[in-house]
Amino acid sequence: MSQKIAIRTDKAPAPAHTFSQGVRKGPFVQVSGQGPVDPVTNEYLYPGDVAAQTIRTLENVKAIVEASGASFDDVVMLRVYLTKREDFTVMNDAYGEFVTAHTRGAVLPSRTTVFTGLPRAEMLVEIDAIAIVED
Repeated sequence: MSQKIAIRTDKAPAPAHTFSQGVRKGPFVQVSGQGPVDPVTNEYLYPGDVAAQTIRTLENVKAIVEASGASFDDVVMLRVYLTKREDFTVMNDAYGEFVTAHTRGAVLPSRTTVFTGLPRAEMLVEIDAIAIVED
């Protein structure tokens, strides 16, 4: 059986609570939900700008995926949590630009989008991911 390993990187914000940035077990990597947080200052960025928050959040996800030994191209699933339905189109455009720029070939990750409340009022978006590492 493979060991469960916590993934940590200073290129993404430190977790604020009792969870890991990501966990790897065998080839599977689960990235905890990330928000639009600067990894250096731990400040929430781009208040009111869902496009910029989406890009910053995906950069944090990408950093954790890469710290696991995978690449963003190894991501098979992304879950996007939005606070407002009316932000969907703007988020989707920013998301699409980022994901296509960081994915080789025509197969993009699967995605689910959920409309919900988030832990901080300044968060318009949160994203988590699943990746499969091929050693």
